Amino acid sequence: MSTGPIGARSSRGARRMVSAAVLAVAAWPALAAPAPGPAECRTAPPTGDSIASVGARGEMRLSSGGKAVLGSVRWPDEPAMAAAAYRFLAEFRGRPLVVTARGEPDRWGRRRIDARLSGGDGAAEADLAEGLVAAGLAFAEADEGDVLCRPTLLSLEDAPRAAGTGVWAEPVAAAGDGPALRGRAGRFTVVSGRLLHVGERRARIYLDFARRGEDGLTVIVSKRTWRRLLERGLTAAGLTGRTVRARGIVEIRRGPTLDIASAEAIQVLDDRDPAGVRAAPEGGEAEGERAPRR
Repeated sequence: MSTGPIGARSSRGARRMVSAAVLAVAAWPALAAPAPGPAECRTAPPTGDSIASVGARGEMRLSSGGKAVLGSVRWPDEPAMAAAAYRFLAEFRGRPLVVTARGEPDRWGRRRIDARLSGGDGAAEADLAEGLVAAGLAFAEADEGDVLCRPTLLSLEDAPRAAGTGVWAEPVAAAGDGPALRGRAGRFTVVSGRLLHVGERRARIYLDFARRGEDGLTVIVSKRTWRRLLERGLTAAGLTGRTVRARGIVEIRRGPTLDIASAEAIQVLDDRDPAGVRAAPEGGEAEGERAPRR
């Protein structure tokens, strides 16, 4: 599929981001083979392959005949950024890759893969997912899975987010700004703010970033994901009052919500406000259990 033209200035900027990202990740050591873990993250033996064609949304046809997408990344929704991400992958067409498939094919028959340039003949071993994220051309995200198989990609977001480049040109949304979040309904969004209340129910956990009656974000966490957070030492008491970053598709119920399945979609930050976001003011003592805002 065609991505359509974008401006020459945007094209030159995208090429510079691509070049810088490839040079940066080429210098990093190859990741160690992951230990056995969740089924969706388990890896098949690495194979040699190459990209025959790239679709507008990052779908790849491999020379071996299979369909694939890069795992642990979220393709950008904004058309100009999606076109830049497409050009990044297109740079690797026909080049020898080491491809590692994870889990089972998705409902469209695509394998989720890790892919890096083959290191033969002294070539640099640039990792494609790392390059996209480091260039600000994709988010780290578990997509339809319950686990982010490559959580180290989250740290690669730091530089483009601080610089406000690529998908981070739009600032991280403030969790207490309900009207702004309503404007992002249906879009993948990264949100940050002070967590004011944790409501534990039988089936779900509700993380409230606004007081009762105020318009702000609620993050809905499944019990399964909550257990994984507890295993990491993140309790209700330990989360309340902390600055938290969350990511997912904004839905509107009684207020804006993120319904997340991956524990990696919640990051606890330090006591400083995240760049470009004013944290919600801290309230008094934690309220008793209340009905969730839905």
